[in-house]
Amino acid sequence: MDELSPWMELIFRWTHVVAGVLWIGLLYFFNWVNTQVAPKLSAEAKKEVLPLVIPRTLYFFRWGAAFTWITGILLLGLVYHMNPGQWGQGENEVANANWYGLGMMFVSLLIYDIMWKKMSGNAAVGLSLVLVGVLCYTFSECLNYPAHTMMIHLGATFGTMMAFNVWFRIWPAQRKIITAIAAGEAPDGVLAGLAGLRSKHNTYMSAALLLFMIGVADEGAKLMTHDTLPTVGAVFILSFVIIKALYAKAAKVPGF
Repeated sequence: MDELSPWMELIFRWTHVVAGVLWIGLLYFFNWVNTQVAPKLSAEAKKEVLPLVIPRTLYFFRWGAAFTWITGILLLGLVYHMNPGQWGQGENEVANANWYGLGMMFVSLLIYDIMWKKMSGNAAVGLSLVLVGVLCYTFSECLNYPAHTMMIHLGATFGTMMAFNVWFRIWPAQRKIITAIAAGEAPDGVLAGLAGLRSKHNTYMSAALLLFMIGVADEGAKLMTHDTLPTVGAVFILSFVIIKALYAKAAKVPGF
């Protein structure tokens, strides 16, 4: 098993990166290109073009999300949870921290989904940021994760939320929307709003997620070691500013 682990890690990491590039690239296409182009098409063009383009794009989009998440969980187990020395604790303590960490990821997903069904607007955004702070504090202070381990678990939590959005919120809504457009009918505004909102959530989460994943490298971990929680807060603020600026720019890019 020890001989196979480096090869398994290499294969999982390679697949994770390729699938992630595919997924996030198409996420940005949907949010910064398609959202600007589709509303400008005539009703006849929408009926003819969108059912040809969007299902194919969504195919690679959702399977890119699936393979990114699956290989990410496998890497989390292989690199962190199967390495008891990672935390400098006893094996039983590490095992408990592993289970609690995974549990927090899925509890966070459940809270996120329920909260955004019941709330909206600035109140939901503010509460989301507070809950992210609670999650960071739990990983760092309660489970005693070092900076790089906390970052990778926080990134995995975001990735889990994003993959859930793709498969259980965006894709089911888009299927119904595409069916309506192909039939020449107006799509359900509630479904369009749901798909658009969760896609926007994924876009805003993606910038922080990518930095957390890169930040587990040696130099990134050193930067995050001191004042970890304030640094994470700064990452969120910077990520929000960057994504918001790109949304604004997308609306101004001219076509031919």
